[in-house]
Amino acid sequence: MKRSLSGLVVALSLFACKEEPRGKLEPIPRPPGMNDAPAPAPAADTPAPPARPAVDPAKAVLRWKLAPGASASYRLTVERTGAEPEAEAAEPEEKSTRGGKARGKAREESPAAPAPAAASFPSAFTYVMERTDSGDYRLRVVPEGKDAAEDQGTISERGFVLEGLQGVTRNTATLVLELPRDAVGAGDTWSLGTELVSPDALGPTFQGPPPERRNRVKLTALAPADGGEQVATVEYDLYERISGTIRPPRKPATVPAREGEEEASESPKSSSGEAAISTEVKITGRGEFLVKAGRWRSWEGNLSAVTKGPFPAKAVQVPPGSLKLSLSALESPPAPQPTAQPQQ
Repeated sequence: MKRSLSGLVVALSLFACKEEPRGKLEPIPRPPGMNDAPAPAPAADTPAPPARPAVDPAKAVLRWKLAPGASASYRLTVERTGAEPEAEAAEPEEKSTRGGKARGKAREESPAAPAPAAASFPSAFTYVMERTDSGDYRLRVVPEGKDAAEDQGTISERGFVLEGLQGVTRNTATLVLELPRDAVGAGDTWSLGTELVSPDALGPTFQGPPPERRNRVKLTALAPADGGEQVATVEYDLYERISGTIRPPRKPATVPAREGEEEASESPKSSSGEAAISTEVKITGRGEFLVKAGRWRSWEGNLSAVTKGPFPAKAVQVPPGSLKLSLSALESPPAPQPTAQPQQ
């Protein structure tokens, strides 16, 4: 009896080991005539770059083309074509009718502050564009003249001044180095980042209408040349005029105890102190730019700056007088010089 019971237990154990595990999924047979699913396409390693817009064959992109570590140098000659401008003498103050003879005589004998001479402006500017290994464009401006110091700045690939340079130095560099931002064709116009006259330098006592400005550069022709080159002819027409009245700051009395007496002796005209001032700046020019080579073949222009009255010299951001401008390429850049404060 015991042996039959033991055999039954062993048989049940062996039968339990042959059972399928719980939860096992049976594959569903594919219906006859059904093809296998296509294999998925392999994923691309990198997404395809967006297609660039088609460039109009009638237009061209003007850019300075320098290899990393290379440089290009140009010399802008400033030749005076007319007489040097002279500062207008200030109106003599009226002598006081009461105890003012001595003071009036002292005013006559005291020399007036001299206006900045036109000869103090450089006779030429040398522009050295250098492309660093990182791809940035660095600009060195070397003026020629007495007490002229080198200046430095940073420009973009199209010659736009990004950092550094002020006043006359910045405007002259912008005039001959800045190129249009977009592709241009014959008849297209754009403007330069110049400020020929600075209204902020006139001070809070200046009163007048808004300045008159015209800032237009035009591509007049785009012609083919030898070797697949293109010649872009560019013409410049810039104009700024500011006029109004200015009241100079009142000078304090030299003798405080007699200040009331001197105020009473002054005439209404001298108490107001208003003076009419104006300035007019005109720039015209023409250049031929080689599109493929990325450089000027020729550039010439004329500049005229005329002021009337006691116009603040710092407000005019160009050399005074009538000037002829001529740009020429240099084979090698000049040696670096000590830098100083930018010319205002």
